[in-house]
Amino acid sequence: MDITGKITGIKYDILLSEELGEIDINEFNINKAPSAFLLKDDKNLFAVSTWVSPKRTRSYPFERVYNTLKLSKKITVIPIVKDEGKNGDRDYIQWDTVSLMSLLDVFVIVAFYDKAIAHSTDNKKITEQQFNNDYIISKIKEIEKYHSSALHWNLNELNENLPDVIDKVKTSYEKIEKETGVQLHSIKGLDDFKIRIGKDVSHFMEFSREKSENAQRRESVTVQPKESLSTDSKAKITIENYLGGKYYFTVDETFLSGQKLDLIERKHSATALLPSKSDIKDGLLKMILYSNLSDVTVNGKKIKSEAVLCLTSPHICGEMTSSSSDKDIEVFLQENEFSLSQKQLIKTVTKEANQNKFIIQIKFSK
Repeated sequence: MDITGKITGIKYDILLSEELGEIDINEFNINKAPSAFLLKDDKNLFAVSTWVSPKRTRSYPFERVYNTLKLSKKITVIPIVKDEGKNGDRDYIQWDTVSLMSLLDVFVIVAFYDKAIAHSTDNKKITEQQFNNDYIISKIKEIEKYHSSALHWNLNELNENLPDVIDKVKTSYEKIEKETGVQLHSIKGLDDFKIRIGKDVSHFMEFSREKSENAQRRESVTVQPKESLSTDSKAKITIENYLGGKYYFTVDETFLSGQKLDLIERKHSATALLPSKSDIKDGLLKMILYSNLSDVTVNGKKIKSEAVLCLTSPHICGEMTSSSSDKDIEVFLQENEFSLSQKQLIKTVTKEANQNKFIIQIKFSK
C-alpha cells in the first residue's frame, strides 16, 4: 500500500507536556541539563530539548520535543554524528528529522560531541559522550538575534554550517580516540558524508532519503518486540509539505474501509496495564502529523484519513475510545482498576485527541 499526504500547516493543542524547569543561561551546561527545560536570559525564554543520538528511535527524542511545543520559541540540540566505537553504531542526522523540526517550528542546533570515556565492559566502545557546551551557547546567542522562522534558520544551518560542523566532529573524535585508546569508525565515512552533503542541501536531502527509505523498507516488514499488531501490516507513508520537503514514515497499522483510511500508531506494553507516558508522547508527535494531513492518497487514489493512537496491553479488559461516552469510559476505568495517575493520563490523552480530532483507542492485545 503506497500512501501519500500533504501538510500545509500545523494546528494542534498540546495537553500532556511536562512542566519544565528553568535554567539561567549564565549557569547553563547542556551536559548537566535535563532532556527538556526552559532557558532564560535577560530578554528571552526558550524551550530546549536535547537528543542523545541523531537516530529518531533512540531515547524518546520525540517525547523531549513534544514537551517543548507549547512555547513560542523552541530549540532542539541534535548531534550531527554519534560514533559509539568500532563495536557500536555510528548514526548520522537525517534531512527528514530537520524537516520535521522545521514543520513544528523548532530551531535545530546541529551539535557535536568532544568528550567521552571508554566503555567499562567493552574496550571497543565509548560512552558518556558530552557536547561542546561553548559551541551550543554560541548558537543559542545567534538564535536570540535571529528574527526569521525556524525553517529559515534550519535551512541556513544546513546550507552554510554543516561542512564546518563535520570538520569539528572529525577533530573531536580523533581527540577522543587518542584519549580513550578506543578505536572508532573510519574517518573516511565522515569525509564521504561531508562530500555527499557539502555541495548543496539537495545532496543532503537525497543522501538522507536513501537511508530513510532503506530503513523504512526494512521496518515495513519488521515487527518491533514492543509492538503487538492485530490488523493490517505496516505500510509506508510519504508526507510532503508546501516546500516540497518529504518525510518518510512507517505506519504501525492501516485500516482501509470504503473511502476512509485509518493511520494507526500503536504503543504496546507486554507487562504494564498501559504503555509508558514516554511511549504515549512519542505516539502523540505522530498524531500531530497525521491529524494535519490533507490530500491523502492510497495507491494514487484520493481518500479520507483519520489518525488513531492505539494503546494496548494483554492486561486490559475490554476497550474504550476517545469517542466513547463518559459513562462507558468510567466503567472501563473501574473494571481495569487503573491507578489515579493512570486515570488522569487517560483522561488527558482523551481530551487531547478530541480537541485535535484524532482517535485514542485503549484495548486488549496479546
